[in-house]
Amino acid sequence: ILQLIDPIIITIQAFPEDNEVVPLSMTHQSLYVSVETQVAIAGIILAGVYVLIIFEIVHRTLAAMLGSLAALAALAVIGDRPSLVTVVEWIDYETLALLFGMMVLVAIFSETGFFDYCAVKAYQLSRGRVWPMIIILCLIAAILSAFLDNVTTMMLFTPVTIRLCEVLNLDPRHVLIAEVIFTNIGGAATAVGDPPNVIIVSNQDLRREGIDFASFTGYMFLGICLVLFTSFPFLRMLYWNKKLYNKESIEIVELKHEILVWRQTAQRINPASREETAVKCLLMQKVLNLESLLRKMMKTFQRQISQEDKNWEQNIQELQKKHRITDKVLLVKCASVLGVVIFMFFLNSFVPSIHLELGWIAILGALWLLVLADIQDFEIILHRVEWATLLFFAALFVLMEALAQLQLIDYIGEQTALLIKAVPEDQRLAIAIILVMWVSALASSLIDNIPFTATMIPVLINLSQDADVNLPVKPLIFALAMGACLGGNGTLIGASANVVCAGIAEQHGYGFSFVEFFKLGFPMMIMTCMIAMCYLLATHIGLRWNM
Repeated sequence: ILQLIDPIIITIQAFPEDNEVVPLSMTHQSLYVSVETQVAIAGIILAGVYVLIIFEIVHRTLAAMLGSLAALAALAVIGDRPSLVTVVEWIDYETLALLFGMMVLVAIFSETGFFDYCAVKAYQLSRGRVWPMIIILCLIAAILSAFLDNVTTMMLFTPVTIRLCEVLNLDPRHVLIAEVIFTNIGGAATAVGDPPNVIIVSNQDLRREGIDFASFTGYMFLGICLVLFTSFPFLRMLYWNKKLYNKESIEIVELKHEILVWRQTAQRINPASREETAVKCLLMQKVLNLESLLRKMMKTFQRQISQEDKNWEQNIQELQKKHRITDKVLLVKCASVLGVVIFMFFLNSFVPSIHLELGWIAILGALWLLVLADIQDFEIILHRVEWATLLFFAALFVLMEALAQLQLIDYIGEQTALLIKAVPEDQRLAIAIILVMWVSALASSLIDNIPFTATMIPVLINLSQDADVNLPVKPLIFALAMGACLGGNGTLIGASANVVCAGIAEQHGYGFSFVEFFKLGFPMMIMTCMIAMCYLLATHIGLRWNM
């Protein structure tokens, strides 16, 4: 039973010049619940999605789809029912196009044997020692992601890392998690490295406040260099008791992986014809034979803990014979197309007037390479596209926009502003920097940092223009950028790069869980945010920069 409320009287006055006709459009909407109730509903839905993902009750893609459906149902119940056209518009197609284009490029690139060759080279550079190799990989990933999109960096790096770990009999999961953490740190260093930074730099109001590409990148780069070099010893400490090597011999590990690949291949065959049914049966028989062989090997195998290779020079020679570039012509084609795509990414950052978005560049690059490479079996390339990851992102965009419609993100921003106003004026800037950074970091590890950043910018601009508060806007925006970028390491779904890396690893048979990522990512997020906070306070409070 709906209670009748007193009618709201709205008076509109218009003063047109020269008796002009003024067009006026008004809409009226009755929402049946208060803002607090909407926020509570949004919080319950988000918690439900997290429970499904953390405990792996269903696949994360299905969890995001169920969450977005629940959020849309909640909107419909409170009287704000979006149409299907509106819901489809919430999906960020540029991100999906970028992911799809880069997935196709990497799928064709992997046919050349280049990733295997890179794996052997990295092993050669580290002289067979595991930790120097991990540090080299993490440093390269961080540097690349400062200039490239984080997702692109992880798409190029994940196959290389997996091949390298297979060659060295290492568990790829730990190495991949370390890489993706450093990709997110490196992405914060420049205005084009991470989507929140792009949103900040492209905001016209902030440009008028003096936050442009050069000043933003200069300030962030200095802080992230500090964060980066203090992160390596902390990472080593986190991995102190981790067994990086596989417990079994390389033969057993390879056999287990081979069984997994054959089983996945058999499951993907749709037995529509008699021939396909026969092939599926043959593959399943092969899996059973290999499993029988594995059981025999496990009985005779005496477990030995693998140590770092002493005969690494001899191993290098054997690996170079086995893992070499198989198709040099295709490699030249791939390298040239990828080079042009990356150049266009840079051009797009510095010359926005070309009006060619990242998604378009990736799609055009993928089409160009498909034509050049003369791919006969197009379905093989499509099989390597991470469709589950693309669907996950589409569902996540709908979920986050629906939660924003349920006032969740606005509520976080308003509560942050109220807390800052409650602090005495002489300590206000320091408290504001700390508060904005930690709210951004924790929120970005739980919800997508793109809508959160977009919502927080106007909140911070309004706060700086409020005469009662009297705060400069630059320190608050830098705190938001640091928190939003570094907070992505907090959980598996905190940043796009984490999800893409997990998706590709899963396709190769090395998927890692939410909890596995959280154990390493969350402590790293806390530590990096502490360093970033000290940098922000030292520069803005101590040295009084940007005042």
